[in-house]
Amino acid sequence: MVPLLTTPLPTPHGFTTREGGVSQGPYGSLNLSAATGDDPQKVAENQRRVLAAFGYPPVAGLKQVHGVEVHLVEGPGVWEGDGLLTRTPGLLLRVGVADCYPLLLYHPEGLVGALHAGWRGVVGGILPRALERIAALGLDPTETHLAIGPGIGGGCYQVGEEVAGRFQEADLPTFTPDPKAPGRYLLDLEKALLLQARRAGLKEERIYRVGLCTHCDPRLFSHRRDRGQTGRMWGLVMLALSHG
Repeated sequence: MVPLLTTPLPTPHGFTTREGGVSQGPYGSLNLSAATGDDPQKVAENQRRVLAAFGYPPVAGLKQVHGVEVHLVEGPGVWEGDGLLTRTPGLLLRVGVADCYPLLLYHPEGLVGALHAGWRGVVGGILPRALERIAALGLDPTETHLAIGPGIGGGCYQVGEEVAGRFQEADLPTFTPDPKAPGRYLLDLEKALLLQARRAGLKEERIYRVGLCTHCDPRLFSHRRDRGQTGRMWGLVMLALSHG
């Protein structure tokens, strides 16, 4: 069985690691993206193993573009954007990551979501955008549960003045000067996400953190640590069929 990182999010979900697959070299072992240069047959087997853990459900995925587009979907397919919401029980939502943060949402009135949040998605407000879409469906967004998966930690994510300035303009001052590199900053994306979640009214007891840094933890893929030659992990969530 493929190991999955989970949280108290009260619906079937998980975050993959790089463990439990068949890929080799820099993609070892559970690379889930065929767009990395890995052997497509090995990627297909890795994906099969992950889907087996959820009972081989239909899957809705994304062609991710580091934006803030969030789609409400009813069935399987691939959409261009960085967020998915569904009210369809048994439909598995997935996002791919290797330093960016995977965010999983659950609303007790029968809705789940999966978001891909890199710095552009965070500063652009993909999480607030998803909560606005939930509100537009007539649901109270403050009842939403949020699970934050592994991502690059604030002590490892160095950015330039332009990116730091974008966060300052967005009233997300979650960066500090890098003491080892003049003119560079250390940006804490998870802290920014938590700030946005709290401003949106999410309850502390419904915010769950895996709390692992992809750059630091060798069990996880990291695009920055591995200089681009690495695999991808998935964040996955679905409504249990009992919601139907």
